[in-house]
Amino acid sequence: MQITGGKLKSRKIVSPKGENVRPTLSQVRESIFSTLFSLTDFENKSFLDLFSGSGIMGFEAISRGFSHVSFIEKDKKTFFLLKDNAKKLEITAKQADFFCGDSLKIIKKLNKTFDVIYVDPPYMSGLYDNVLIIVKELSLLNENGIIILEHPKNLEINKNGYELIKQKTFSDKIVSFLHY
Repeated sequence: MQITGGKLKSRKIVSPKGENVRPTLSQVRESIFSTLFSLTDFENKSFLDLFSGSGIMGFEAISRGFSHVSFIEKDKKTFFLLKDNAKKLEITAKQADFFCGDSLKIIKKLNKTFDVIYVDPPYMSGLYDNVLIIVKELSLLNENGIIILEHPKNLEINKNGYELIKQKTFSDKIVSFLHY
């Protein structure tokens, strides 16, 4: 996989292997960041890549100018791959922090807020609604913050008081931009 824009454009990262792996396609990443750029600037902004996998979304965020990204990945093997990718890209501790474990438990303990939170858990995990509830209860989004959900078309998500800003459809998936 290659980073699609910014200062790390064309740099390659390794994606985990497996049946449950769905790396966000380059066309979708480009569209997400283009839409996001129309909604906010990236300078001095923070990004949370909640179910990181390879880290491609967080690396795109750093590449495009976000000042800090937090990565959370539960699978230990994938987490070490994520850290290797960061090392190859020369991502510094100032630019990113990495957490291995259950995303919902970790975000409750982070004591941080974010300008953008990207949520792309295993599709049928039932995690979308829980994430939205926790983010709201703990006020994890900064003022004018945006939460991005990548989800299957057929999945009904309870928006729990969030306002839909924009929605894009890509074959069998939808990317929803929300705020509260």
